[in-house]
Amino acid sequence: MTQHAQTIQGSIVAIVTPMFEDGSVDWKGLEKLVEWHIEQGTNSIVAVGTTGEASTLSMAEHTQVIKEVIRVANKRIPIIAGTGANST
Repeated sequence: MTQHAQTIQGSIVAIVTPMFEDGSVDWKGLEKLVEWHIEQGTNSIVAVGTTGEASTLSMAEHTQVIKEVIRVANKRIPIIAGTGANST
């Protein structure tokens, strides 16, 4: 079976992870943000990528944000998982 990779080109946006004042992830806000980007024509989204979340999210939250962005996008656009961290 042959797999076909999607071409990643065009407008690629590293989205912020919406959070509440207490630092918890705003999951509904994240869903709305992904939907907005898809509706506006964003070609690909980078989840937890270069917008500072790696220093504020636990590893479990980091992983869950990526999974949620993938779930919401539902194969409509490519998703790139940010893998940065503040450790070696």
